Amino acid sequence: MRRALSATYRLALGRRFGAISVGAGSRVDFWKLRPKSENRIEVGCNSMFASRVVYERSGARLKIGARTFVARGLLSIAECVDIGDDVLISWGVTILDHHSHSLVRREREHDVEEWLRGRKGWQGVRIAPVKVENWAWIGFNVSVLAGVTIGEGAIVGACSIVTKDVPAWTVAAGNPARLIREQTANERA
Repeated sequence: MRRALSATYRLALGRRFGAISVGAGSRVDFWKLRPKSENRIEVGCNSMFASRVVYERSGARLKIGARTFVARGLLSIAECVDIGDDVLISWGVTILDHHSHSLVRREREHDVEEWLRGRKGWQGVRIAPVKVENWAWIGFNVSVLAGVTIGEGAIVGACSIVTKDVPAWTVAAGNPARLIREQTANERA
């Protein structure tokens, strides 16, 4: 039933996507995707993707590598989110590649009125791609904010707010997330 529903949604949404590429053995819950137009999704082989995705602007793209698991959470993409191979992203994770609103009051004062008209103004809104590199593990209820790179093999502890890059092969946690320690040679193997 789940696969049939996802296949039906994939066909219905296909017109809104510029490109859909799903590798062999992968499962994507297409009914959780909210595309605009000319959006892209690319999923490598043997991956599972169950997160809700809101494509905020036309042309935004999501790339997910091979053997990657993304549980139920939220990805809000204005430009680009790139998730590598062999990544584990737990449930409740939120990833945003934008700040949603301008920091300047007058540039955001009519946001709600625009939404009621089905529009969104992006002037003054910071947009910066998010990258999660190979072998990273993101714990449950983590928020990853615009412009962040989570390095190869990095681990982010549960309920953390990631506002800055997390170096490769480290463990980070907290609000804001801070480096806790480097991983041991045994943990990297």
